[in-house]
Amino acid sequence: MESKRQQKFSRLIQKELADIFQREVPHLFGGAYISISVVRMSPDLGVAKVYFSVMLAENKEAVLHEIRVNVKTIRHLLAQRIKSQARIIPELIFYLDDTAEYAAKIDKLFDNLEIPPAREDDEDDETYPNK
Repeated sequence: MESKRQQKFSRLIQKELADIFQREVPHLFGGAYISISVVRMSPDLGVAKVYFSVMLAENKEAVLHEIRVNVKTIRHLLAQRIKSQARIIPELIFYLDDTAEYAAKIDKLFDNLEIPPAREDDEDDETYPNK
């Protein structure tokens, strides 16, 4: 459970990183649209685990690699934005957020399920004698 301080700081980091990816460094990622899903802060606010999703990109792993290569530049841009609000600029660790793809996969599995309709004689079934 994150403290209020961690939550507040993670929201600030999320907002600023989203702005950085959309306005300042989109050229680094070949026009891919990067959305910051979640930021999880360590208790000492020294490490930020950043989960992001990517749209309009063919290879998401390549985008993740580019982000990790350019992490110093991204952290520097973040530092310029939050230097008056934070004593420590956190180390940024990026992870690809695949929850949207996972949810779509589960929905597809549910759509393909064939559940037969209940039979009327199932109510008289002896399987549930204590009805």
